[in-house]
Amino acid sequence: MFKPFIFYAMPHAHPVRRMFDAMMMGVMLIMLAACEPPGAHINASAASPSASHANSPTASSVTDIAIFAGGCFWCTEADFDEVPGVISTTSGYIGGKVANPTYKQVSSGKTGHIEAVQVRFDPEKTNFAKLLAAFWPTIDPLTPNGQFCDEGSQYRSAIFYYDAGQKRQAEASKAELEASGRFTQPIVTEILPATKFYPAEEYHQDYYIKNPLRYSYYRSSCGRDARLVQVWGIRK
Repeated sequence: MFKPFIFYAMPHAHPVRRMFDAMMMGVMLIMLAACEPPGAHINASAASPSASHANSPTASSVTDIAIFAGGCFWCTEADFDEVPGVISTTSGYIGGKVANPTYKQVSSGKTGHIEAVQVRFDPEKTNFAKLLAAFWPTIDPLTPNGQFCDEGSQYRSAIFYYDAGQKRQAEASKAELEASGRFTQPIVTEILPATKFYPAEEYHQDYYIKNPLRYSYYRSSCGRDARLVQVWGIRK
């Protein structure tokens, strides 16, 4: 039985992402008519907490924080949610000169922010070095000022550090990769001090869970995984 489908437009979307709205609407209507599970059309804000935020740490939990930028934060968030020991991920903005920026402002490239993901992890189950090792194969470290189909400094790759220990580990990880001989091009991923992190709008959080078809189409059409195979020889 066909259920009414509510199409959630993405406000102030990046041009590359926005073009998928019209293309996907017809495809999704057909697919969801046959495959939509009961209750799938309910507004995401009324649904149960999604995976990456359902286990957010309480005040008494022992957690640590890391921040990584790897282009579209939808994808970086999805990748880190698969890493053992990660408790929660939050998409957001960091490094800019405007307080409480909006997605529209950041995506313009004029605020100085970078799309990034704040990762909370259990130090008894993983550590910063392991997160660094998990991060590198999810990005293109050879392309400056952009990642995959998203161009602009707001989409560049970066590792942020909170203290001298994280800085030292990030620099050592990058140096080890440079010395490995894997790449003939320079690694342009930046290592930067962590400044104030601003969580992105709620519709960006857990986007891959709330909008799996649109997320999958975006990721594929952006050429992310195809490029990762070229760079790392790894297929997700």
